Amino acid sequence: MIKFTKAEFVGAALESQHFPVMRNLHGDFFSEIAIAGRSNVGKSSLINHLLRTTNLARVSSSPGKTQTINFYSIDDEIFLVDLPGYGYAKVPKKLRLEWGKWISDYFSSRRELKGILLLLDIRREPCEEDLAMAEWAVRQNKPLLIVFTKTDKANDHERKLASQKALQAFSHLEDLASFPPIFYSIREKTGRDQLIRVLNQLL
Repeated sequence: MIKFTKAEFVGAALESQHFPVMRNLHGDFFSEIAIAGRSNVGKSSLINHLLRTTNLARVSSSPGKTQTINFYSIDDEIFLVDLPGYGYAKVPKKLRLEWGKWISDYFSSRRELKGILLLLDIRREPCEEDLAMAEWAVRQNKPLLIVFTKTDKANDHERKLASQKALQAFSHLEDLASFPPIFYSIREKTGRDQLIRVLNQLL
């Protein structure tokens, strides 16, 4: 079982030939879990909270700062892979298109990819890129887990209504996920243990 007790930044890259390759003590290639979402969804904050660090993943007040594919070694067993955030209008269109190509290349080149975490801000409806990510996961038969972030910014009733509305956007994808969504709040310290349990199931 991966306990998420040891984390290390391994490297950042954009092209597949520069992606790291590592083996565990048994000689097997690291399995990988990718994290995707909008630029302002809180990916870096969630990664730091999940790994119980404060600055392993850079957190910025300006969305769109993650401009590489970042690899983190977890417990010398797996990679947690932070993908560039999407959907931020102030990022130049050319760069947004290049990000799309790099992310596509990552998905097509990593045989050890075991699943994708799709982060959704509980206060926002899924965007086109969120839907495209979910559709890709279904086409490629990759498990996709929806994680609602910033859930402390809504009360129980608001969370229920918002999550139902968000999930409705994915209702046409019958094979989307085998797992219920996770509600994650860094401030309230909820969701971490559940996420670790599900990640171990994916692996």
